[in-house]
Amino acid sequence: MNKVALANEGRPIRTVLRWQLYATAAAMLIAGFWIGFHGALSALAGGLINVVAGAVFGCIATHSKKRTAGEVLRALYRAEAGKVGLIVVLLWLTLMHYKQIVHGAFFGTFILTVFFFSMAIVVRRR
Repeated sequence: MNKVALANEGRPIRTVLRWQLYATAAAMLIAGFWIGFHGALSALAGGLINVVAGAVFGCIATHSKKRTAGEVLRALYRAEAGKVGLIVVLLWLTLMHYKQIVHGAFFGTFILTVFFFSMAIVVRRR
């Protein structure tokens, strides 16, 4: 593989992570305006859980050896398992330790960023 192909390999995941960050920032501003500080912080936490999990997914998926179709599938399954496991742990940690959480802002932003991660399929390489 040449350097250009390697540089573009992670582009769709970076684009989706950027979309998730934009959605998180917008939700944080809206929640902060309507609910206040804890609303904004809850929205930030809900969005960052998926951003971090998506970044882990991207790292595992792009840094696994992939010479055959079976290896590609195994890499994607490992990446998805790592993402889901991390989401579960981060949700649990956040809900257990952040006592002033605003559930609507938290879960609303969380679901919004899940939607944006599912949009990765529409990102095209140039």
